[in-house]
Amino acid sequence: MQVYVPVLLRYKKFKSTVMNKLRSAIVLISLFLSLHSFAQDEYYFTKGLSANGIHRYGREALYSDRLAYQLYTNTLKQPVDGGSLGITNNRGQEIKWQAIKADSANRFINRGFFFGGGGGGYIYFTYDADKEKTAILNISGNSAVFLNGELHAGDPYSSGWLYIPVKLKKGLNELYVRSGGAMIVKLLFPKKPVQLNTGDPTLPFIVTGEANNSLKAAVVVINASTELIKNYRLKSFIGGKEVITMVPAIPPMSTRKVIVELNGEGITAKGEYACTVSLMNKEKLIDEKQITIEAVNPNEQYSKTFVSNIDGSLQYYAVTPQTPSATKPSALFLSVHGAGVEAIGQARAYKQKDWGTLVAATNRRPRGFNWEDWGRLDALEVLAIAKEKFKPDPARIYLTGHSMGGHGTWFLGATYPDMWAAIAPCAGYPTLKGYGSADGLIPETGATPMEQLLLRTSNQSDVPKLATNYKQAGVYIFHGDSDRTVSVNYARQMKKLLADFHKDMSYYEYPGGEHWFGNHSVDWNPIFDYFKWHTIAPDSAMNNIDFITASPGISAKYRWISIEQQIQPLQYSRIQLTRNKKKNSISGSTENIALLKIKLEDFGGNAGISITLDSLNTIQYVTKGEQDSIFLAKKNNQWSIAGKPAETEKNPLRYGTFKEPFNYRMVFVYGTKGTAVENKWSFDKARYDAETWYYRGNGAVDIIADKEYSPEKYTGRNVIIYGNATTNGIYNTLLEGCPIRIERNKVTAGNETMEGQDLAAYFVWPVKNSAFNSVAVIAGTGLPGMQAANANQYFAGASGFPDFMIFSLEMIQTGVKEIKLAGFFDNNWKLSADYYILNK
Repeated sequence: MQVYVPVLLRYKKFKSTVMNKLRSAIVLISLFLSLHSFAQDEYYFTKGLSANGIHRYGREALYSDRLAYQLYTNTLKQPVDGGSLGITNNRGQEIKWQAIKADSANRFINRGFFFGGGGGGYIYFTYDADKEKTAILNISGNSAVFLNGELHAGDPYSSGWLYIPVKLKKGLNELYVRSGGAMIVKLLFPKKPVQLNTGDPTLPFIVTGEANNSLKAAVVVINASTELIKNYRLKSFIGGKEVITMVPAIPPMSTRKVIVELNGEGITAKGEYACTVSLMNKEKLIDEKQITIEAVNPNEQYSKTFVSNIDGSLQYYAVTPQTPSATKPSALFLSVHGAGVEAIGQARAYKQKDWGTLVAATNRRPRGFNWEDWGRLDALEVLAIAKEKFKPDPARIYLTGHSMGGHGTWFLGATYPDMWAAIAPCAGYPTLKGYGSADGLIPETGATPMEQLLLRTSNQSDVPKLATNYKQAGVYIFHGDSDRTVSVNYARQMKKLLADFHKDMSYYEYPGGEHWFGNHSVDWNPIFDYFKWHTIAPDSAMNNIDFITASPGISAKYRWISIEQQIQPLQYSRIQLTRNKKKNSISGSTENIALLKIKLEDFGGNAGISITLDSLNTIQYVTKGEQDSIFLAKKNNQWSIAGKPAETEKNPLRYGTFKEPFNYRMVFVYGTKGTAVENKWSFDKARYDAETWYYRGNGAVDIIADKEYSPEKYTGRNVIIYGNATTNGIYNTLLEGCPIRIERNKVTAGNETMEGQDLAAYFVWPVKNSAFNSVAVIAGTGLPGMQAANANQYFAGASGFPDFMIFSLEMIQTGVKEIKLAGFFDNNWKLSADYYILNK
């Protein structure tokens, strides 16, 4: 069912929602600045020039930015009021610069963003420096900024705590700020080149009565010096207890969120307690700040921190504990929050239950990744931690969430259908193809085969296509019938879709309910009553399988089957099986499956099994033991017994797509073997990605030079290479055997050769002698190509990227026709014309 929402009505609702949030954000930012000011001078920009209809960034590999193109090609003229950019917007209107002034609160309200221009814009600012100097740039409400041509991350949600060290040159300094609806732009001039920023902490709670001697918090260290800082220490002091933590190396002119270890055992009563954090270089005090740690009683909601396996950063989850008068067996409820909501706020919306513990994951940020990509991984990390900590009944695991978390519930419920006894999406939208956020929508279809291939990489996000996965779990759909933020039509869409096949669905529209109508918007008693009726059946009782996945690298397993490899990468794969344990037979149909694993343990040992798939040849097999499994491969329209795929083949642990290597504590490695401008781009791009990763995912990542990397030192970790075979010293080592090679002035892809300085590439490659590690390469054949690779919308939730993508700088001006090659490696990591599209 396709839901139609009039464009104008959606625009008005979007505008109203954004403006309300912006007004609230500005108040919070002003309060924040008054409480947490830096010991330094501040300069607020109060006038500039704005232009709209210039760029489009979103949830796909394609992007356009005609101002960036002019900047990269040295054709951008210095803006003047009324001056033309020499381009038109999507209405055919000439784009001109127009003067814009800040209001009394130093806000720039870019009304053209809402009311005209046909797309995103820039605001141009200048700063005249009396000498070369270091500053800290703080902008709220932007999505990125070029400062003297150097690209830095933005703060699209007006959080206010993104502080970026920058080097100002003597004389004219130019800022092109990629704008949203409202912004505050300022420079701060630090009196300390290295300092702490406690405006964005990740904090644990002290739960009285528990062991609190090894808690972890995280704060930001700003290195506004031109030197790498290393061997610094952080000293924490709370409740009479002191702990020392080593600080990881932080490159010059960059920031990093770092872990601070705490000993809270001196705190024994509920309350708020000051913790002093001191940054030390040997015995010298560099900076000192205070953070507030909350102590609560065991029966209250609280937060726990943990070190994420994604990147080694500190994350947290929140808990609503089970009441002391617990009933057994205990349940576990995983709750996923809406956009802009902290996990602790989500947990506090629920009253305690006497039959289970509620745990709220973070999505890594209040907005994060829409519960896809690294938001999905965060939910899985928290679920695993919660199962280990609270030891619930494995049959009583439930999933629920609100708004963006309603989407997360739909998405996680369909992606991992055997993990949940029941799910309850509240005020949720099913897919980002029908409902977007600041990153926009995933387009429905592509106009060309290349666009269709690129959009196929977002198939995992199209929840309605996965709807039959809900068959074996209960589904309770809850939505206010007057919701103006997420239309109730989305709930009705899913109700109609599920009604055709689902035998265990409950649906309720709350009369007069808007998007949020109190805590019962999520803590709705009928939901938890519904949950009580449901348990996860054992695999032995599940004799009928119906499972769809878009990628085995995201979701391969359902009950006693696993889709190991596909025929066409990232097209939907489906398997429908019937198991007859009396007749020792399995039969059914498959779609787009090259390799399948079937667990046979429920048949017992020495059992003769007959397997017939797709009405083809019947396979006879005798189980070798009570825990036996079989691999089946489809070739030439026949099924046959196969071995377990080698580590060198694609498999669920390492299946590909360019985004996959941003995991397993990845390390960013910039090149130092090129020219001065090539090396500068490599470092700047790694730093820009690290800034964006921190903002988007509360992340922290090691940034190192190629000469610092060794496989032994960084074993078990993924690698992101910035630069090509000529400019990055580890390229040839880690990309050995790769059929795609990027070097100065040339790209080789199998038998194809492309030449020029303006070619860019994103691609993935497996790490040799590892079962799961991989490398992502971000490269160009020259400075123009490197600049074409600058955009990092691969950090946008649910944005799709294939295994490889080679394009020219012209793409950011003229579009998809300038993608030269894109597609997937085959299951042996080889280039095959069946899996890619070549534009000549």
